[in-house]
Amino acid sequence: MGNVLVHFSHEKMCQNIATVCGWSEPETKKFLLDEGRQWKLERGEVTEEQFHDEFCQATGRALNIDDLRHAAADIFWLNESIVPVLHQLKAVGMRLVLLSNTSVTHLQFIDRNFSVLELMDDRVTSFEAGALKPEDRIYEVAMSKAMCPPDECFYTDDIEAYIRKAETFGIHARLYSTTERLLSSLRELNVLSG
Repeated sequence: MGNVLVHFSHEKMCQNIATVCGWSEPETKKFLLDEGRQWKLERGEVTEEQFHDEFCQATGRALNIDDLRHAAADIFWLNESIVPVLHQLKAVGMRLVLLSNTSVTHLQFIDRNFSVLELMDDRVTSFEAGALKPEDRIYEVAMSKAMCPPDECFYTDDIEAYIRKAETFGIHARLYSTTERLLSSLRELNVLSG
């Protein structure tokens, strides 16, 4: 999802949360990213409520949970170039399955603000799978949702390590850099013509 369907900024997330918490951006980045709280949320190890409680305890402030949710999630913008490709894939009968390291907070924000996820036939999220890419488990869940053998699957991601892991399962995988390059890969594999 991130940097393929929608672009995002961790820097903006830290800025937004710093404003809500009354912290500096470096303090926020350390607490949120460097100490791994965001990744625990994305792995499903903590709930939104636990995440909120940790911020309240650390700041000594009674933060509004909805303000914190919005600050954490108002960091996305649509990759408009990908939408026509998704429609083309749907038109030729391809099953589309989202595979994403994400939190419930981010997924719900994207669902509310963009229609791109409506094009997905199914979803595999790290917080629901209890695993983050490139761990085996999340790919295993994705393959079960794909409903076809791995060598009939195509996967794209903007992170090389995630592509390499998908390939170990026999999945056709290509690094996402631009939509044009993605289209070239899909044509090369005879997924799309022209």
